[in-house]
Amino acid sequence: MIPITPTLSISENELHFDFIRSSGPGGQNGNKVATAAQLRFDVKNSATLQEDVKSRLVKLAGSRITEEGVLLIESRSFRTQEQNREAAILKLVNLIRKSLIAPRTRRKTRPTAASVLERIQAKKQRSELKKLRRKVIRD
Repeated sequence: MIPITPTLSISENELHFDFIRSSGPGGQNGNKVATAAQLRFDVKNSATLQEDVKSRLVKLAGSRITEEGVLLIESRSFRTQEQNREAAILKLVNLIRKSLIAPRTRRKTRPTAASVLERIQAKKQRSELKKLRRKVIRD
C-alpha cells in the first residue's frame, strides 16, 4: 500500500510500471539499460478514489491523462530503475494530494457604499464636462 494521507492509501496493484531507455544522465549506462520509469495509474477505474477527487485529478493532470482515463507519469532523472520508480510514485502521491483539496467556492462581493457614491460623482463630473463642450444655442 502506498500512503497518500493518514486515511487514504492506494494499492500497488493499481499501479503499472514500464521501464524504458532514458535520455537523461547516465552515459553508456543510459544508452544500454532501461532506467526511466513510466508509471500508469487508471484514474477512471480506481476503486480507492472518490468521483470528485477523480475529476479534479483529471483536470490537474492535463495532457498526462489519456482518453481512456489513464494517468502517465515519467521519471528519468536518476540512474537507477528503483530511484526513478520511487520518484514517479512521489509525483503521483503529490498530484493526488493536490486533488484531495476541494476548491473554495467564490462568494460574490458587493461594492461599498462609498465606492458607489464615488463612481456616481465621477459620472456627474464627466457629464458636466461634456455639457460644456456642446454648441451654445442663442435665441
